[in-house]
Amino acid sequence: MDRIKLLITVKTYPTPSTRYREIVCTAGVKEDGTWIRLYPIDYRFRDYSQWYKKYQWIEVDVEKNFRDPRPESFRPVSDIKILGKPLGTENNWTERKKYVLAKGTKTMCWLQKQSQKNISLSVVKPKEVKDFYWEKSSNTWSSKQNEALKQIGLFDGNVPSKLEKIPYKFKYHFICEEPNCPGHEMMIEDWEVMELYRKMKDKYGEEKGLLKVKERFFDQLCSPKRDTYFFVGTILQFGTWIIIGTFWPPKCE
Repeated sequence: MDRIKLLITVKTYPTPSTRYREIVCTAGVKEDGTWIRLYPIDYRFRDYSQWYKKYQWIEVDVEKNFRDPRPESFRPVSDIKILGKPLGTENNWTERKKYVLAKGTKTMCWLQKQSQKNISLSVVKPKEVKDFYWEKSSNTWSSKQNEALKQIGLFDGNVPSKLEKIPYKFKYHFICEEPNCPGHEMMIEDWEVMELYRKMKDKYGEEKGLLKVKERFFDQLCSPKRDTYFFVGTILQFGTWIIIGTFWPPKCE
């Protein structure tokens, strides 16, 4: 067991789990830029004092997750201690960049040729983001997932509202920096995308709400004024890569 200090950069949307009710995949970097995945975390069931934010330092005891062969995957075995406020965006996000980009970037083409037993988390710099779009998916959880969500322990101090199923899959279409890149169309599992959809749908209705999400994640985060990066990771079951977060500091003038 080791105690680590981690700068949170990624929180995926919660997923129902028969073992843990629901789980959130969290990832971040150590002070030297090494990527770490904390999995599983029953985030919404934890005490509010453990509700960490993105770009916030935490301390937690971890052990290697032997159910997960990916080298960056560790299982939290203690409460999470939050260390101060999230890092700010002063000076073109200088403090955030210091840690997030410490190990540089990989191309998506190169990553897709690797085994997830060797690398399963990275940063990709898109050469061009061509589109942000969505595909319709089921608006209900499966019967197995619903049963998982009904599990409430006797000692649960925090019982959240039922997890909403988002009826869309959001995706980016981009070209990476690999020469002759054919392009990549990748699903986004960032909690922020899902939460923004929920808010915009409630405020504007479904159709306009979707356009508001695109306005944010394409027009703003991927605008020519932004130096956009994608945090990417693999899905353990399939070994395929997805986008798990965005990093979008302003371009230095």
